[in-house]
Amino acid sequence: MTQRPSPAWRNCHFQNDSAIADAAQFRAKIYRPDFTAKTRACLQREKPVYDRDGDGNDSYSVGCGEQIFVFTRTPTGFLLSDIAVND
Repeated sequence: MTQRPSPAWRNCHFQNDSAIADAAQFRAKIYRPDFTAKTRACLQREKPVYDRDGDGNDSYSVGCGEQIFVFTRTPTGFLLSDIAVND
């Protein structure tokens, strides 16, 4: 079953980008280009790396090819917070 974004998503901007203010914009600008079938398979296969920063924020990161996907704990659970270059 596909999970839909939580209502909290309505008040967020992915990576503080006001052009990505809702689920439809996220699907068009982030999901389609960055979550290819190959990337989704990688995210399911690779073991995430846990981290806690100095402020006590919990996150997991997964490297897939040239990208690192970072998921940070929020009140509604772990959400994608960043996609960075895997150098």
